[in-house]
Amino acid sequence: MTLRPATERKLLDAAEELFFTRGIAATPVDAVLERSGVSAATLYRGWASKEALVAAALERRQRDWLATWDRAVERAADERGRVLAVFDALDEYRSAPAGSRWCAFLGTASEYADAPPELADVLGAETATLRERLTATTAAVVGDARADEVAEQLVLVVTGSLAMRLRTAGGGTEVARAVAAALLDVR
Repeated sequence: MTLRPATERKLLDAAEELFFTRGIAATPVDAVLERSGVSAATLYRGWASKEALVAAALERRQRDWLATWDRAVERAADERGRVLAVFDALDEYRSAPAGSRWCAFLGTASEYADAPPELADVLGAETATLRERLTATTAAVVGDARADEVAEQLVLVVTGSLAMRLRTAGGGTEVARAVAAALLDVR
């Protein structure tokens, strides 16, 4: 990418704000350009397409989300708390200025029946990271033999919690946390 960091930040800030609140299909590139104050030529020097810009915004969002999750895990008192820290991180991330009604990754996936490669790669990497991190933290609580199974159940709980944010204004993660805790208790 040949953009200056400040220009890149302006474009990604505008793209993230507009795409993940209004929707990708509903947001023309011109709206991103207007919000960022950057020319079309400059945008296309950095990204070849609207989808490439969306992918870059998702990648940046993923880095921010993982940093939030890491901080929540660090604050956890024990192994069980490290698993459940994902819910602390979800609540913290949602309350941040870049937080949104629900998950930008789920929103993006819902807009593309057959996502172009740059988006499919980012969406796949986000899911794989969620699964891998939950498997790693879960193994310390339920053992290696059950870690994959319980982690897959937790992926569903986390994803469901994110989706429920569309139905419940201001809803937190209390129910999802209780379901996750129950899954950890099954022997």
